[in-house]
Amino acid sequence: MPLGLYISVPFCRTKCSYCNFASDVFSKSAYENYVARLLEDIANSRQLASELGCALGSTHDDTVDSIYLGGGTPSILDAPQLLRIFAAVREQFAVTPDAEITVECAPGTLTLALIETLLQCGVNRVSLGVQSFVDQEAQSVGRLHKRSTVLEEIGRLRTSGLGNINIDLIAGLPHQTAESWAFSVSETIATGVPHVSVYMLEVDEDSRLGRELIAGGARYHAHFVPDDDTTADFYQQACQMLASAGIAQYEISNFARVAPRFPGDELQNNESRHNLKYWTRQPYLSFGVDAHSMLEPLVWGRGPSPVRVGTAERRAAAEADRLQAIRFATPDSLDAYMNREPHTVTPVSTQAAIEEGFFLGLRLNRGIDLERLRTESKFWEGHDFNRAINAPEKTALAAEVATWESAIRQSVNDGLLEQQGTNLRLTARGRLLSNEVFARFLTEETKVGTGHVNPR
Repeated sequence: MPLGLYISVPFCRTKCSYCNFASDVFSKSAYENYVARLLEDIANSRQLASELGCALGSTHDDTVDSIYLGGGTPSILDAPQLLRIFAAVREQFAVTPDAEITVECAPGTLTLALIETLLQCGVNRVSLGVQSFVDQEAQSVGRLHKRSTVLEEIGRLRTSGLGNINIDLIAGLPHQTAESWAFSVSETIATGVPHVSVYMLEVDEDSRLGRELIAGGARYHAHFVPDDDTTADFYQQACQMLASAGIAQYEISNFARVAPRFPGDELQNNESRHNLKYWTRQPYLSFGVDAHSMLEPLVWGRGPSPVRVGTAERRAAAEADRLQAIRFATPDSLDAYMNREPHTVTPVSTQAAIEEGFFLGLRLNRGIDLERLRTESKFWEGHDFNRAINAPEKTALAAEVATWESAIRQSVNDGLLEQQGTNLRLTARGRLLSNEVFARFLTEETKVGTGHVNPR
């Protein structure tokens, strides 16, 4: 099972008011130091994996079949910096000839020179942070592009041979109406891009717009943000419009065509190979600020580790025979990362892996196979009960299984999940209330310990 690689570039030309990622505006002088730090981490990836007791991939090799350069705005790096990053990756890892290599780009940055650099780097997929095709909406949240810019750059990409394009849209932006949202979705469909991502505006304390909405203020056009019900209606409207245009939903926020990328080409499955690794719990390794990784364990605890491990993690690590994976993350601030502050490490027990199987796998429209989950875990339906150390542990295991089965029954009865045989999947209503569904499968310890498992 090849690795996926994620590389974080936390720099932007301007910080969008809705953004809750670990990115910001920095002087260009910071870029070079950051790239040097990235190259150091890439070169030391095997040493780090060894210190954490991890394997670089399921077969313990270094094969990579997906690379995702995200942020932030990676496309604001200079050509030599981008070339050095990709050269370092290829020096350390065996990148397959058919690897999916994605770079996130902000409309307005895609000059012919940048596109030529991306091609030299082997990039074959571009994700455009459009968010809205209505200029007023885009500008109200700090986006610097216009609709005409997006269309010009899509044409420029295709002319250069980069036809595998994703467009990001956000439902719930300030000033958005049903009519303006329908226009953005229609324009997206009309571009013919093979992949679309639709996100609902997140309201939390990690963004300026989110904090203003929570406070009931009017800065950042907060008083023009649609309410939650309207935003949910926009999301459903997009799902319907995209489906009618042959762009099928395969994950809560992601839609893809099964179509040729250029006239005359063979049919392509345009689902994001890299993002599917997160939802199907395949191994991935990440570099940079706020970079999250998941690798399989080898032997836990041999040698010193630059890690911070809490009580819950120690308890999970002690059950080494049930350790399924190791998640680890870099600091979420540029200063902390540049100062080499330690990784945060979360060993994933079998129990936690099953819970991840629910809340990650159910994001996919195809859902999860309960029988496969039981078989792979060797935990559910009593498989691990004979290995329980004592009666209290057996009681705890039984309670966990009962919790999951109760959550399935309750969610099916509430119309949030549907089950056919051993297949379990979210309903259309369940996708709108997915966080509520996922929470039903988590213990309090897992909610605290698992952390962020999807870098993008």
